[in-house]
Amino acid sequence: MSTSRIRKEVDEALLGFVDRQRPALLTISDDLAPMLSALDALLGGGKRLRPAFCYWGWRAAGGADGGGIVAAAASLELLQASALIHDDVMDSSDTRRGQPSVHRRFEALHHAQEWPGDAEAFGSGTAILLGDLCLAWSGEMFETCGLDDGSRRRGRAVYDLMRTEVMCGQYLDMLEGTRGEATVATALRVVEYKSAKYTIERPLHLGAELAGARPDVTAALTGYGLPLGIAFQLRDDVLGVFGDPAETGKPAGDDLREGKRTVLVALSLEHASAAQAAALRRRLGDPELDAAGVNELRSIIEETGGLAACEEMIERYQAEAERALAAAPIDQEAHRALSELAVAATTRST
Repeated sequence: MSTSRIRKEVDEALLGFVDRQRPALLTISDDLAPMLSALDALLGGGKRLRPAFCYWGWRAAGGADGGGIVAAAASLELLQASALIHDDVMDSSDTRRGQPSVHRRFEALHHAQEWPGDAEAFGSGTAILLGDLCLAWSGEMFETCGLDDGSRRRGRAVYDLMRTEVMCGQYLDMLEGTRGEATVATALRVVEYKSAKYTIERPLHLGAELAGARPDVTAALTGYGLPLGIAFQLRDDVLGVFGDPAETGKPAGDDLREGKRTVLVALSLEHASAAQAAALRRRLGDPELDAAGVNELRSIIEETGGLAACEEMIERYQAEAERALAAAPIDQEAHRALSELAVAATTRST
């Protein structure tokens, strides 16, 4: 199955599931319609990487093409929606995928309706609830995907672990920001649990376990998926500082305003002079950071060699993933698809 066809079928399964849920919510109250609209807007974007890796983990383990695996894979988009909605609340992000983040959307609704009370609290509270709903629906969609009980039982253990790891990774990310310092090692620990496993390794494992993978196939998928997942997040860190807002869907330098203690920042601090480190620490995390401030921090990150070191790490992890994939005991179609996904994950502009 081609990448474009997987995306199309995932979209159809995902939106079909939400449409089936819609009447139950509107029966409760028409006041829930804005929540559904916000979810529709969020689900309309995204690269569908996690479902794609899940599908090809299934195929790599010998699973046949079919609707059950597509629905199981598509359920990961509801898990991702939950993570994004909550992440935006925690980071106070104004936008997501080129449009207002969910909490800002409901904050604006509060203002537009001229309701009494705290509009910001209403926006955050509604976003938390919608994120929780997406988390519940992700499990429901997985359990009703159409695969047999034995397959779902094998996959459920991976799904549960995946959800636990990403929440732990999110906490570690918050902790690093609160402490105000991060070494390359501690930043990489956040990358592994918040992104690398969640985005690539565990979706691959989920698909593979659903298909009853042999241990050597699962091990090979780890050898490929974990380093590729790290490279994916390192690319995301670079885009968070140097990306084009028209392509990333987020304001330029948003990661700098949020004070994210990324590997990119840790590498820059590791190689910075005293003056450069002081300037970077002083401006990092300033929510009022303007375009001139963003450019100043970008210059520091480049001048210290932090950007070059991060790009070198991306290349190294990508090469490790490619070597593991070359030796993986999987058929040529799965090999070719995973090779294409590796390029898409690490050379993207969004």
